[in-house]
Amino acid sequence: MMIHVFPAGRLCSLRRALLLWLLPVFVLVGAASAGFAYWTYNRMVATFMDNQMELIAESMVAQEQDMVLPALTGEQIHKWGSYVVQVFDADGSPRSNSWLGLAPSLQPESGFHDVKANGAPWRIYTTPVNESSGSRRVQVLQSGEFRRHLAAERAGTAILPVIILLPLSAFVLWCVAAIMSRAIGDIARQAASQDEHSIAELPLDRVPQEIAPLVVSFNSLLTRLRDAFAAQRRFVQDAAHELRTPITAVSLQLENLRGDFAAGAPAQRFAQLEAGVQRAQRLVDQLLRLSRQQSVGAESPSIPVNVHEVLRESINTLIALADQRNIDLGMEESGLPAEPTMLTCSSGDLRSVVDNMIENALRYSPEGGVVDVRVTKSQGKLAIEVADTGPGIPPELLGRVFDRFFRVPGNDVRGSGLGLSIAQAAAQRCSMRISLRNRDDRSGLVARVETV
Repeated sequence: MMIHVFPAGRLCSLRRALLLWLLPVFVLVGAASAGFAYWTYNRMVATFMDNQMELIAESMVAQEQDMVLPALTGEQIHKWGSYVVQVFDADGSPRSNSWLGLAPSLQPESGFHDVKANGAPWRIYTTPVNESSGSRRVQVLQSGEFRRHLAAERAGTAILPVIILLPLSAFVLWCVAAIMSRAIGDIARQAASQDEHSIAELPLDRVPQEIAPLVVSFNSLLTRLRDAFAAQRRFVQDAAHELRTPITAVSLQLENLRGDFAAGAPAQRFAQLEAGVQRAQRLVDQLLRLSRQQSVGAESPSIPVNVHEVLRESINTLIALADQRNIDLGMEESGLPAEPTMLTCSSGDLRSVVDNMIENALRYSPEGGVVDVRVTKSQGKLAIEVADTGPGIPPELLGRVFDRFFRVPGNDVRGSGLGLSIAQAAAQRCSMRISLRNRDDRSGLVARVETV
């Protein structure tokens, strides 16, 4: 049966588990140490005091004459542990007593006794009957409370370092567990920073030995994942390259055959065939662009890029497509800041985002439509918006258009379904996010990319 060290639920924590298991051990060890120290010092004090009492009693018995006993007070007896001396005749009659607060009472048997008098415990030593001592017998008493207090005091002094060590050990344990948690957190953050473009093994130089096998296993998984991504990119790139040549050849053959078909049904079927080939050619081009982005996306340097220049270059490149479809394409200059708007990212990634957004707007807007490009900056966030006059997208499908090869059903516009996926990946590398919304003032779509 497996024993679970970590509790379930919210208490499943390394620090809590260490405290849960080790603090009771510390407390038990401290309590056992305190009990053992008290028992040891109690025996030590009892042995020492008993020897003192016996020596005092025997020395007084050995005296030929009676000694004048000094009068004692209750504070001397109970607080300082002074001995009470009582001298008796052979018949048990008291002869002298050093403390009047305790009535003389001779014990019938000699030796040590533990008795209770005046509501308090006493330790008594009574001398045996000895003919050489004449008719005297001596009895020495000491407060039992004083003995217990003395043993407890000595035991407390001995156990004090352990008592101080308990909270200190708990604090050190908590700090060490926190440091271990941070070390594990660093490993987790390094693992979370991995993406498909920069998969690297986690370093093992500062990994605890207990966690090292887990990190090694994770590194092995990362290696296999990196190889799988590389194989996928090579396959897409190789397939696109291999398809590009025959599709280009077919396109040229179709161009040569266009004049050989008479008007009517043959010409219509030829136009459909030509449209299919063009769509396949566009799909291959998009696959090549996607493969190139995946291959060099992590290596592209991030530099300050003039956003307005990138927008103007993209518009100048796509103006031919806009003129072909009689679409009014332009950038709104009103409200633009006097200084250039700069964005730190890869210029190629930003151009890819802008090109895909504008090209999609041109393709989905009807002939004679309008495509407006504008730049806004609010609360430190930069945003680029491309608004078209196309049919828009059903609200329930707005989240799916970023999926690869997904196309809105019922749309006859030729496309590959990769444009927005490519743009979203490039925007993420620029620390930006693309969002789509349908226009409120008229039919159409607004594509917005903004910094996060």
